[in-house]
Amino acid sequence: MFQDKLPNNSPKRNNTMNAHEIDYKIFGEEMQFVEIELDPQEGVVAEAGTFMMMDDHIKMNTILGDGSNQEKGILGKIFSAGKRILTGESLFMTVFTNDGIGKKQISFASPYPGKIIPIDLNEFGGKFICQKDAFLCAAKGVSIGIEFSKKLGRGLFGGEGFIMQKMEGDGLGFIHAGGTMAKKVLKQGEVLKVDTGCIVGFTKDVEYDIEFVGGIKNTVFGGEGLFFATLRGPGTVYIQSLPFSRLAGRVLAMAPQTGNGSRGEGSVLGGIGNILDGDNRF
Repeated sequence: MFQDKLPNNSPKRNNTMNAHEIDYKIFGEEMQFVEIELDPQEGVVAEAGTFMMMDDHIKMNTILGDGSNQEKGILGKIFSAGKRILTGESLFMTVFTNDGIGKKQISFASPYPGKIIPIDLNEFGGKFICQKDAFLCAAKGVSIGIEFSKKLGRGLFGGEGFIMQKMEGDGLGFIHAGGTMAKKVLKQGEVLKVDTGCIVGFTKDVEYDIEFVGGIKNTVFGGEGLFFATLRGPGTVYIQSLPFSRLAGRVLAMAPQTGNGSRGEGSVLGGIGNILDGDNRF
């Protein structure tokens, strides 16, 4: 199963765009990867650890920042890289460029079960805001920066801190959502309340704030946290059903405490069953 780059109703691209124009296909269902087709001298910039495979004659180059300020001298490079430190990411990113003749393919994989979402910045006014670890890769020329929270409450209790990532430009970017992805298009003044960890990203016109759950029973016994996010339209919001923090928490909760053996799910024997299961080394 795969998803092609441009559906029939996709808008035509501007010939004066600054970012490289790339084609893509998304393969898979639960563990997806995106295959990007590069014309000669076209490039794509990617986060560390997402590379999967590529054709011959694609050149890999590690750069400071995101590659959007490479022609602005050393200060532009340092500024671009410095922004990434604030989001907890590496100073460096990797640019993959087709140095050969003819079209070449390169693939990037999702880091955990979920969906890869293509973001056409031309459709969203040239800017898209996402959580810090959602970015996967983008056409070279797309700027990967930071988005500061202007509200204290959002910064302290929003689950993502004061800083989120943003993609700016006129090209294609790709983000990753854990589990199943839900896309919500909000009308003017329409409000969506979401668990803070389930937000993947939203367009620049969406107003994002934090709201207290309220009620003593909800606060003490609810088990859903003290705050949830409120997203007010107009704009488009992407929601994930399985944030990585929730997945990691479940895995850690079920991990054996001794570091050897496994926890018997549903077994009344518990530790005794581990002795009898035939897979223990004494």
